[in-house]
Amino acid sequence: MMKTRLITLLLVAGMLTACNNKETNNQTSNNNMKTTLQLTEEWDKTFPKSDKVDHKKVTFHNRYGIELAADMYTPKNAEGKLAAIAVSGPFGAVKEQSSGLYAQHMAERGYLTIAFDPSFTGESGGEPRRMASPDINTEDFLAAVDFLSVQDNVDPERIGIIGICGFGGMAVNAAALDPRIKATVASTMYDMSKVNVEGYFKSEDTPQQRMEKRKALAAQRTADYKAGSYQRAGGVIDPLPEDAPWFVKDYHAYYKTKRGYHKRSGNSNDGWNTIGCQSFLNQPLLAWAQEIENPVLLIHGEKAHSRYFSEYAFEKMTGIHVEGESKVVSNKELLIIPGASHVDLYDDEAGVIPYDKMDSFFKENLK
Repeated sequence: MMKTRLITLLLVAGMLTACNNKETNNQTSNNNMKTTLQLTEEWDKTFPKSDKVDHKKVTFHNRYGIELAADMYTPKNAEGKLAAIAVSGPFGAVKEQSSGLYAQHMAERGYLTIAFDPSFTGESGGEPRRMASPDINTEDFLAAVDFLSVQDNVDPERIGIIGICGFGGMAVNAAALDPRIKATVASTMYDMSKVNVEGYFKSEDTPQQRMEKRKALAAQRTADYKAGSYQRAGGVIDPLPEDAPWFVKDYHAYYKTKRGYHKRSGNSNDGWNTIGCQSFLNQPLLAWAQEIENPVLLIHGEKAHSRYFSEYAFEKMTGIHVEGESKVVSNKELLIIPGASHVDLYDDEAGVIPYDKMDSFFKENLK
């Protein structure tokens, strides 16, 4: 008995030493961090190029060794060390869509920004393609902070992030994990754990319904393994049925038209792998949102079907329940955009994305 207990203590001590000994552990060499990605050099965004910023492609690695592709936007004639912002989302989109648009707008306002493709998506690495992970996709934000922190023209004490749609939830999760993130914006946010566990508006929120999902995903895993390939779940439905819910029509108007279509976007084409979101069923993204000390700004449209995700996140962080109204509690803010839908915050079509508000938020908190 004593011997078993001693072995256990030694194992625990070894694990703690491995995690905490910063003085003696050798760093892993970065010699294998050379880019292997094939990046397009043409301007293939869904938005026009700004003449107020410089643009270039960059790559960086997350802690799983997956190489991520990003567009870097730098204010023209910028001098000194800049505040920086990493942007990603929506869930199933690519950096040539909403995240790049946000990044370019914020660069016009004086920030060095990157819009990155998450792991398994777009021009970024990771196999198999079109998978998602609450852990790895949160890590993608942390890796973006790693990258920005070592740029010669970035002040590592002035880094923020923006997550859009499903990556809004990932951004809040990253903020709960990494205090280097000094300010966080989540725009038109989805909580991917909540929607997978409960369905929309808790329409699938019983143990029996969750078990049916688990059984279906388990069966699909067997089928995929047997086939040697992954079944795709399909992107935004096309052609659009006349009786489609209005928010599906909202998505279609962006992802399936010239307005927002992109050839590398899963939402514009054949979507995620059917089993791609399985791990969201038992890994809640916002478990520690209440312990975020740094400022968070949640932005959502008044008429968005998804508004309740931001309201839920705000309640998790502050303990205050609100519905359909803007609210500020300490350094956490919920901003509701009157009349705006979910997709109105994807691009400049409706002209309602509050870039100036985000600018003032970051200027106040990245100083």
